[in-house]
Amino acid sequence: FDQILTPEELSKPCSLGSLSYREVTQYSKAIVYLYENNLFAFIGYIVSYLHSAEEIPIEVLRQREAKWLEMLNSWDKWMAKKHKKVKERCQKGIPPSLRGRAWLYLTGGKVRREQNQGKFQELDSQPGDPKWIDIIERDLHRQFPFHEMFAARGGHGQQDLLRVLKAYTLHRPEEGYCQAQAPIAAVLLMHMPAEDAFWVLVQICEKYLPGYYSTGLEAIQLDGEILYALLRRVSPVAHRHLKKHKLEPILYMTEWYMCAFSRTLPWASVLRVWDMFLCEGVKILFRVGLVLLKCMLGSQEKLKACQGLYETMELLRAIQPQYMQEVFLVHEIIELVVSEKDIEKEHHAQLRRWKETHGDLHCKSPPRMHGAKAIMTAEPPSRQDLRQRPTIIVESPLAPKTVGEREEDAKESGKTEEEKQKKTIPLPQETVIPYRLPTDPSPPLKHVTVQGSKESLSSAEHDTYL
Repeated sequence: FDQILTPEELSKPCSLGSLSYREVTQYSKAIVYLYENNLFAFIGYIVSYLHSAEEIPIEVLRQREAKWLEMLNSWDKWMAKKHKKVKERCQKGIPPSLRGRAWLYLTGGKVRREQNQGKFQELDSQPGDPKWIDIIERDLHRQFPFHEMFAARGGHGQQDLLRVLKAYTLHRPEEGYCQAQAPIAAVLLMHMPAEDAFWVLVQICEKYLPGYYSTGLEAIQLDGEILYALLRRVSPVAHRHLKKHKLEPILYMTEWYMCAFSRTLPWASVLRVWDMFLCEGVKILFRVGLVLLKCMLGSQEKLKACQGLYETMELLRAIQPQYMQEVFLVHEIIELVVSEKDIEKEHHAQLRRWKETHGDLHCKSPPRMHGAKAIMTAEPPSRQDLRQRPTIIVESPLAPKTVGEREEDAKESGKTEEEKQKKTIPLPQETVIPYRLPTDPSPPLKHVTVQGSKESLSSAEHDTYL
């Protein structure tokens, strides 16, 4: 495809929903690889993804982008007074063009970055612990190997991934590196620069999932027991089946939670789950886990195919695609009633049982924050910390002029035509315009009236950041 089609054709949508030809090419390569290596079971997941993404009309997407831009410009006011509306818009899905910036604000990563100016650059310049660097380097090529950002060994994607993970080991030397952090950081790097990805990773590890990546995995074991207890209420049939075969939660839910389902769900579903997870907190991960368990093991008819522990494990490793599709899964997550209070109540109960059987926790983690609202309430940011700092500033002729600019214009209008001409030096006719190819047939730029764009802010790749 890359050799046959022009860049314009590669970027435009094709017949498979909103996917571009380039995206279809990437998935085609993945299917060929799986076929050649006899990994037939995984081909169905890729094919199902091509039909699972929700197609949003371009007009609706533009409206959502405008609403999100308005929210991001007054983030503290929206979170304080209209948090419910922010949550609803996260449930509908953050526009792809603004997803990286929205995640940075939701997690509080923007505030941490502003309060620690130069910290990432300081960590990035250090060599790092050779023990952790060696382990990280061995994991780099395993993260989304079919994504063009991480496909090349030593490419910019893998280099940034190494920088982010190394910086975290220096930021939290007592915790070091955990393999499950790599896919989390990779997803973040698909949407934002390395420094932003680092601070969002810090927030996820310290606020959303504290203790998950510490030695002993005590926090994930506790959450496994919480999931098991909640399942008794959500799906008694599935709960009895797992109890009958003594299938411990840690055997099937570790990768789900530690990777925030980034290695389990189709990509469209991963992004929607993350939109809600970073807004509402860990309860979203519990809801996803409960929905999948209920769908796979929630009736006697479904249990006929898994009569033992091994068969049940295989079933949970290969969840049927229809239960992971974006529209179905998001609807089930929203409808499932599991609140922060339910999780905290079970957490205290499981913590008491843990102390009775295992003693005190070896890893003392900070209290878990249930989403963006809790993080902002615990550490109120200043308006200066939330102020947007764009890396590229483009002056628009339609933008209102400042007082100084109006005074300058008034002075200019009082000058004679001869004085104005002296100030303006015309370009010679033979002047070469930089950055234009010699073969470029396009005519020189003329003065045109700027009109409002009718194009969406989103990209065809759905992986961009602003």
